[in-house]
Amino acid sequence: MRQLGYLGYSSGFSLSCMVFFLIAVIYKKFHVPCPLPPHFVNVTGNISLGESIKEETHLQGETDAVAFCTPRYFTLNIQTAYTIPIMAFAFVCHPEVLPIYTELKDPSKTKMQRISNLSIAVMYVMYFLAALFGYLTFYDGVESELLHTYSKVDPFDVLILCVRVAVLTAVTLTVPIVLFPVRRAIQQMMFQSREFSWLRHALIAISLLTGINLLVIFAPNILGIFGIIGATSAPCLIFIFPAIFYFRIMPTEKEPARSTPKILALCFAVLGFLLMTMSLSFIIIDWVSGTSQHEGSH
Repeated sequence: MRQLGYLGYSSGFSLSCMVFFLIAVIYKKFHVPCPLPPHFVNVTGNISLGESIKEETHLQGETDAVAFCTPRYFTLNIQTAYTIPIMAFAFVCHPEVLPIYTELKDPSKTKMQRISNLSIAVMYVMYFLAALFGYLTFYDGVESELLHTYSKVDPFDVLILCVRVAVLTAVTLTVPIVLFPVRRAIQQMMFQSREFSWLRHALIAISLLTGINLLVIFAPNILGIFGIIGATSAPCLIFIFPAIFYFRIMPTEKEPARSTPKILALCFAVLGFLLMTMSLSFIIIDWVSGTSQHEGSH
């Protein structure tokens, strides 16, 4: 479609799917034991061997369980390099702001600000609760993909399978919202002087979706995708570009280059550049060292 307004209904359904995901994560916190009970597979049918191993490791297991199931307020390791980029990427909604603004019935800066505040606040609460209860369910055993961790408990859990379908649906319905401003930007940069063409409109969408599908098929882990995108595009959209745009757009007659707002804007851009450099460096080190190949807490 040419307009963004029709996506309001699909976005609402997508949000309801993520609410279902959040409720399931909170529910599972009180039904998944910690630590997970060991599974003893006896291929030869010798049950006494499994019982002997179980008795010998019971005492040590109790000690390890207390340490494993104790939450830690702060964890710092090489995987921490992914934390800031993913958190930044989670709140990147900047490309959709202008298209949504143009679709408002009575567009105004105040109304758009209220929409932004409410949206970010709701997302923050959902992110926080999902992360908190997901961690308190598996502690250091949580994997980079939370839903995948539940397969250790029961790979055929009906609730988790339904949650996976809901998350898949939510992500699928989110793609058009992200694709819309990208396609519009491509058309304005490359075909600004030409009239609208449905063929070009569709071909750009097909090309973008093909690239997305290839990335999903060949990427070994979604953590790396979120890490790289969060370390590159997120700092640019959140820190660097807004600061530079403000510095360039605001006339010097109104605010000199050495005025406090412009100095703060440049400091904001430098902060974004430092975060991008630091995150990319640690992610590359993680890839080179091969630690990202191992499962564990992120």
